[in-house]
Amino acid sequence: MRLQTGDIWGGLAAMMVALPAAIGFGVIVYEPLGQMYNAQGAMAGIIGATLLGFFAAMFGGCQRLISAPCAPAAAVLAAFAIQFTQMGMPPDQILLALLLIGLLASGFQMLFGLLKLGSLIKYVPYPVVSGYLSGVGLIIIAAQTPKWLGITGNQGFWFALAAVDEWRWASLIVGLVTAAFMIIGPRITQKIPSVIMAIAGGVTTYWLLSLWDTSLQHLLNNTLIVGPLGGLSTAGAASDQVGGLTNFFSSISLPYRAMADAALPPIKHLLYPALTLAILLSIDTLKTCIVLDTLTHSRHDSNRELLGQGIGNMASALCAGMPGAGTMGASLLNMSSGARTRASGMIEGFMVLLAYVLLAPLLAWIPLSALAAILIVVGFRMVDRHSFRFLKSRDTILDFVVILTVAMVALSVSLIAATGVGLLLAVLLFLRKQIGTHLIRRITFGNQVFSRCERLESERQLLEKNGHQTVILELQGSLFFGTANQLYQAVEPYLHGYRYVILDLRRVQSVDMTAGHILEQIRDTLAENNNELLLSDLPGEMPTGENLKRYFDHLGILGPHQLIHVFDELNDAQEWIEEQWLLQSGLRPRPEQRFTLRDFDVFKNHKADTLADLQACMQAKQLKAGEQLFQVGSRSHEIFFIMQGEVRIDIPLADGHLHHIATHHQGDFIGELGFLDGRPRGDTATAITDVELLVLSRSGLDQLADNHKRLGVTLMTEIARVLASRLRQSNDELRVLESA
Repeated sequence: MRLQTGDIWGGLAAMMVALPAAIGFGVIVYEPLGQMYNAQGAMAGIIGATLLGFFAAMFGGCQRLISAPCAPAAAVLAAFAIQFTQMGMPPDQILLALLLIGLLASGFQMLFGLLKLGSLIKYVPYPVVSGYLSGVGLIIIAAQTPKWLGITGNQGFWFALAAVDEWRWASLIVGLVTAAFMIIGPRITQKIPSVIMAIAGGVTTYWLLSLWDTSLQHLLNNTLIVGPLGGLSTAGAASDQVGGLTNFFSSISLPYRAMADAALPPIKHLLYPALTLAILLSIDTLKTCIVLDTLTHSRHDSNRELLGQGIGNMASALCAGMPGAGTMGASLLNMSSGARTRASGMIEGFMVLLAYVLLAPLLAWIPLSALAAILIVVGFRMVDRHSFRFLKSRDTILDFVVILTVAMVALSVSLIAATGVGLLLAVLLFLRKQIGTHLIRRITFGNQVFSRCERLESERQLLEKNGHQTVILELQGSLFFGTANQLYQAVEPYLHGYRYVILDLRRVQSVDMTAGHILEQIRDTLAENNNELLLSDLPGEMPTGENLKRYFDHLGILGPHQLIHVFDELNDAQEWIEEQWLLQSGLRPRPEQRFTLRDFDVFKNHKADTLADLQACMQAKQLKAGEQLFQVGSRSHEIFFIMQGEVRIDIPLADGHLHHIATHHQGDFIGELGFLDGRPRGDTATAITDVELLVLSRSGLDQLADNHKRLGVTLMTEIARVLASRLRQSNDELRVLESA
């Protein structure tokens, strides 16, 4: 990792945003313990910004990411601090509980990374994330409003609004000025972060007001400011700096000193808060990583980042610091200030400590209403106001309901309940959309589309006559318990009156046991009427990772006695059905039967001596199964008449694979395009079985045409007729597929 100048500037700029916010978040968490713990809360924020920022950047998997105490951590821990207070837990025990929650949460995050769960956590549905963040934003607004109004104690939002006589006018004015700078600061200049401008504006306003109210100039027992950080004095600068380091380490040891007098809280009261905190911090971090990836055209390692966040939060918790996550504002400021590597995050953590040591006396004078106003503005920005546009459409109104429900549950119950309710609603919405999906993508019949086997005219007529007894149903989507009944209802109209039913499964994304049972019902209903079920294109690996054929084997759906025919491709299923019709009609020749020239449609009306002269101009050729007759790029002016066997025609694809386009049987001819225009072959011909052919070259035909002009004209006419028939059939099938 190479340090760059941009990393230094980025780390400095990020520190100016992260430090005041960390102090504010720390005060939020510790304030329920009493006014005397505000300074300890500020120190917890500073410790968290220092250690989390440094270690998360060192071990993380995202460049330019700044990690620091954040709003979700503050909201969750403050909520539990209030809950523990209401349970009658003493402050020393609450300090231990908060430390243990941070340790457990960091352990969970490290476990998430080791188990490779990073890619799963970041796929939490957007309505849930939006509703959660909106709920957190509203919680922050409700929690900070009393502090903005200067009301002390754990008073609620509605009480603070109603208790107008307890409002502190100095606190109210400082908050208004701070909020104004937060809002209009970016419009004034982009060079100075709005948080820095807001803090400076709030502090300046506070000192101006102190000229009229001298009580504001007292540091001790002043409920409107952060207060001494760990008992700092206002002595000379040198002693301030030494005291800053001393207080830093003293704050680290405070919870451990409390262990001598406080009992460890029950672990059952800590596990769920820790797990909730770990999940929310992970989501917050990975969401920020995705934004950075988008802006910088890079990719982060989500699992390594979770591991780094866990290490950073563990270091912070062990030193009585606030937990946190990758923060959006500081990270974006870091990036825009020129940062390139994770060294910028390490620099930010170091500069937080340096700023505390040098500026600790000034930090003690930061007004609480200024921090509250900053957080209230942040809270308003967290509320997803754009989600109201979802009310305009019936398609998205249910997504808005999820967002609103999650936010309301977060406000009225808890963040844990909100997360659970949101995920449950998201699952129900997903199931609803899946159930509403049309499972049948296309319906075609055997007299509309045919296999790739080229048929003789008589065979084609027979297949067109009987093709209406074959139906092809192309399925799509997920076949599971929610759509199983819909699947049966969709297929039911075709269970009677059709000899063959083909289910094309190439677009199926998942199948469960309930859907497998429905397929068994379909099979049994068809068998009762002496009809048959065919399955084609079973995905070798679905998006869920399942091999569908293997899954059906395990369910017992497939097997020699299950009356279900399985084919790798739809073409194979169609060809098998066509062969059944041809065998039943007697048109399909026996494999050992060998054709003569007179068996070809093109030569049926010619005299025996003419055919004898023709055969004399031909060359016999034999191929073993698997041998190539010609390949792409080869040049030959020959046409091949298949006397016995089958030949497969393929065209090459861009990825190097071959695509099967046709199969030709005895009584048919191939190679007519090269025979007509002499250009290089555009396809490959391979023997499927042992093949016997008669080969006629263009020069041989020209020589024969001198004595048998009618034969030459007839042959050319027949070739043109077959080509026209094949083109017409292709057009008809394309028309059917496009309109189906």
